[in-house]
Amino acid sequence: MSTPPSSRANVLASVKHGFFGREGGVSKGIYASLNAGTGSNDDPANVLENRARIAATFSVDRDHLCGVHQVHSPTAVFIDAPWQGERPRADALVTTTPNLAISILTADCTPILFADANAKVIGAAHAGWRGAIGGVIENTVGMMEKHGASRANVAAAIGPTIHQSSYEVGPEFEAEFTTADPSFARFFVPGAGDRFHFDLPGFCASRLEAAGVTQIETLPLDTYAESTRLHSHRRSVHEKAGDYGRNCSVIMLSGD
Repeated sequence: MSTPPSSRANVLASVKHGFFGREGGVSKGIYASLNAGTGSNDDPANVLENRARIAATFSVDRDHLCGVHQVHSPTAVFIDAPWQGERPRADALVTTTPNLAISILTADCTPILFADANAKVIGAAHAGWRGAIGGVIENTVGMMEKHGASRANVAAAIGPTIHQSSYEVGPEFEAEFTTADPSFARFFVPGAGDRFHFDLPGFCASRLEAAGVTQIETLPLDTYAESTRLHSHRRSVHEKAGDYGRNCSVIMLSGD
């Protein structure tokens, strides 16, 4: 586990959150050891045990560790109890229910955890580049506001993600962003030849700011570079590993 669940004694006293990486689980080989991804080819029993361990750190059972079927969309959904049946296809969750641990899985994309502790509204978003440019961050904040949050009171934590030095992209990628908004050129620096390096966490922070969120913290953890601590899809491709584990980011309102 890269970062244990935490709670801020002041404004976030009622909120617990954690960013979990490779450490503390039972999976083997390329999935070692805390792989939370049910969509991976890991032994399902190991994944379930890993998820139970994550849930236990929040003092809830595995069924109360809830996520969505992530599809790189801008869609945010509201949840007030563990899903019954199939999970919705979405990339963000919002809840006001205590002791419901909402979670996002990533392996280079950006996990963002949100909290308005005053209103007791929390959210979690999976912001890959498609979701980030498509509006998943704005939609999460909007969903929180719909359920009583104030944008001025929302705090956001950007978790382990691929950082600019590791995120090489082609000219067509850069063109998609600068066509959408020429000011987005500031998130790219030149690489070798016609390549660029993209600042995904910086872009996500800018979208948070544009959505009215001013309390933003970014963890300095690069999923690609932290090979012993974090799972990375891009690293697995470069290593020809065939598959990869998933990091888990979790936030919960305490019922205490």
